Amino acid sequence: MIHELRDLTEEQFAIVATARAFADEHVRPFSAQWDRDSHFEPSLIKKLGDLGFLGMLLPVEYDGLGLEAKSYLLALEEIAAADASVAVMMSVHNSLPTQMLNAFGTEAQKRRFLAPMARGELLGAFALSESDAGSDASAIRCQARREGDDWIVDGTKAWVTSGTHAGVVIAMIRTDTPDDRRRSKGISAFILTPDLPGFTVAKKEDKMGLRASPTVQLVFDGMRVPGDRMIGVEGQGFIYAMQSLEHGRLGIAAQSVGIARAAFEAARDHASERKQFGQPIAEFQGIQFKLADMATRLSAARALLHMTAAAKDRGVLVPGEVSMCKLFASEMAMWITTQAIQVFGGYGYVKEYPVERYFRDAKVTEIYEGTSEVQRIIIGRAVSKE
Repeated sequence: MIHELRDLTEEQFAIVATARAFADEHVRPFSAQWDRDSHFEPSLIKKLGDLGFLGMLLPVEYDGLGLEAKSYLLALEEIAAADASVAVMMSVHNSLPTQMLNAFGTEAQKRRFLAPMARGELLGAFALSESDAGSDASAIRCQARREGDDWIVDGTKAWVTSGTHAGVVIAMIRTDTPDDRRRSKGISAFILTPDLPGFTVAKKEDKMGLRASPTVQLVFDGMRVPGDRMIGVEGQGFIYAMQSLEHGRLGIAAQSVGIARAAFEAARDHASERKQFGQPIAEFQGIQFKLADMATRLSAARALLHMTAAAKDRGVLVPGEVSMCKLFASEMAMWITTQAIQVFGGYGYVKEYPVERYFRDAKVTEIYEGTSEVQRIIIGRAVSKE
């Protein structure tokens, strides 16, 4: 297939080589066992931080690498091709938590939290969704009320990625009152840490895929949050989150490309080795056509991802572009992993071979940080206004 390393700068090539070497040594050999055991490997946080991979988009003054989006997405694809669970930890950390702090945090907040996050000393998480507020995120009910200079918070957050090990959680919490609800304009952003009284990690979800990435509920029971933990202006948290979602959705597209690439390569190699009717199945036109379609869709998704990232770096994104990228890449990953299982036949349906894990991991890319249906709404509204 047309290789993904064409047209890279020398720096980008070095980033890909570093990420691939790290994945080959520290991730790929263990990914199947981590999946079986639903095991999150905490040592990876500091190792990724030491490489700069947890602060790739952050300014150098906060110990980041100050790189453009494409370089970050190239590294993320390499990690995702080895283990999507590790990639989602890296993606979440590099998107909403760090980007919101960088864009809207005070200098004191950045020094206290952002620099250690870039170094891998603190893992970041993001808490928006609740059991009754998913796609309709502005309907959250987690409530904060003032008490002196502090805020007292009560409520429960759902689907928090890396919630078991996060040292910093950026949480969306209502600061309007039950008698004066203002939908999205009543939501503020807070910096939470596990040491706050009333902060509890609750139910861990037993998921179909991304099993080595812990997804949990967070319960806040009379949690006292210092006043200086609010990010930006009261009531603007939801707007900050929506502006930062671009990074997260591009990250999911890169994860999708990485998962799909791993599935394609596994199917291609299996087709060359597996013999039926006296010849490798790769010599049958039916299999060749599958591989051709897989390679084409994979290349198209990667090209769209890099084009969208370049537009973001230049500040020329138009509405709907990031959603197009996320939608196309995630549905491509689901399609390719399905075809990979078909190429493997019965072997693809058993856990001894990796494609069933790729299939399970791919599915959630069509769901989190905006379902495919939500992406189509965003795209539809954008193109109808052109």
